[in-house]
Amino acid sequence: MPSFDTVYVGFHAATMVSSIDYDSIKDAAIAVENGHIAWIGPASELPNHDATVVNLGGGWVTPGLVDCHTHLVFGGDRSAEYEMRLQGLSYEVIAKSGGGIVSTVTDTRKASVEELLTSAKKRLQALMADGVTCVEVKSGYGLDLATEEKMLRVARALGDQLSVTLRTTCLAAHALPQEYQGQADAYIDLVCEEIIPTIAKAGLADAVDGFCESIAFSVAQIERVFKTALAHNLPVKLHAEQLSNLGGSGLAARYKALSSDHLEYLSDIDAKAMAAAGTVAVILPGAFFCLKETKLPPIQRLRDLGVPMAIASDSNPGSAPVLSLRLMMSMACTLFGFTPLEALQGVTRHGAQALGLGLSHGQLKVGYAADFVCWDIQKPAELSYWLGGQLVKHRAVSGELT
Repeated sequence: MPSFDTVYVGFHAATMVSSIDYDSIKDAAIAVENGHIAWIGPASELPNHDATVVNLGGGWVTPGLVDCHTHLVFGGDRSAEYEMRLQGLSYEVIAKSGGGIVSTVTDTRKASVEELLTSAKKRLQALMADGVTCVEVKSGYGLDLATEEKMLRVARALGDQLSVTLRTTCLAAHALPQEYQGQADAYIDLVCEEIIPTIAKAGLADAVDGFCESIAFSVAQIERVFKTALAHNLPVKLHAEQLSNLGGSGLAARYKALSSDHLEYLSDIDAKAMAAAGTVAVILPGAFFCLKETKLPPIQRLRDLGVPMAIASDSNPGSAPVLSLRLMMSMACTLFGFTPLEALQGVTRHGAQALGLGLSHGQLKVGYAADFVCWDIQKPAELSYWLGGQLVKHRAVSGELT
């Protein structure tokens, strides 16, 4: 007799194991042992067991949602910039005039650990209430060693205090701090010689990211960051092709990056390179919407090339003050032409892949983490259909209802 800890029944399951459909199981059951899925299938085929049985009371179960790109830890807010953009100023103009990322850096440097933790916890709890069970949190509003460390320690504390699988990313190469204006190479020296090595030694980051853009860093500068990251056994990710085409995604592909994110100006050559490298394309509808962008990422080309496409909130104080991953699913469908199936894949199996967790999260499969959500819906497509609403009936992390 199998030694299950808990068996869940009373639902249909969209397992997301297949790359071509929901791979649904009607009247399903999930057996959990030691926080992982030990058995899944039709309830009528459930093996004999003596485990506790929990009836979820109908609805659909999917893998827990994965938000693979967030900036949840920061000080202050930038609602004033939101008003400026509504009056016609561009993100680039605001950034170059001392606003944007640099203004958040000032507030984050001033904020205490307790203040950062309290504010970030509220934002993460909102995402969790919307079905997120796995989340990535970046640094990047410190731009000095002390604050980058502070942000990453706060992010780790979020994972310790809340029922969520959390991954941290060092994004020290996010923007040029005021004290290094006109000295971008010198700042990259700091990132590569001090910040990344110290953070890696302390075990505070699971990956390293950078912003390759005209208002941030060049391909050559980001390549130095990538080389340093890999020398410290940290995988890389990249913000690229959001505002222009510098070829950052091609660089990401050459370094086998987990993902390249934004991608509105992605070239066909770099899209092919991503496909060959297995680099996930992370699509961020919230930033596209909030910045009133008109240049669409090449979704059909990515689809044709077989590039996995994830969807994330990009939750941040400036370009994407987003607290709902389901809303991003809907926007991906409405704005970018995703199907509801692609949208759900984007926040489950492909989102997990973008975090290097493709073999443990994002699917309902034996051996995978028992992270799942039971939704009050009649069909999986409703997760992209409804704009808002409380659709979560039950949420489980490592097999425990939360």
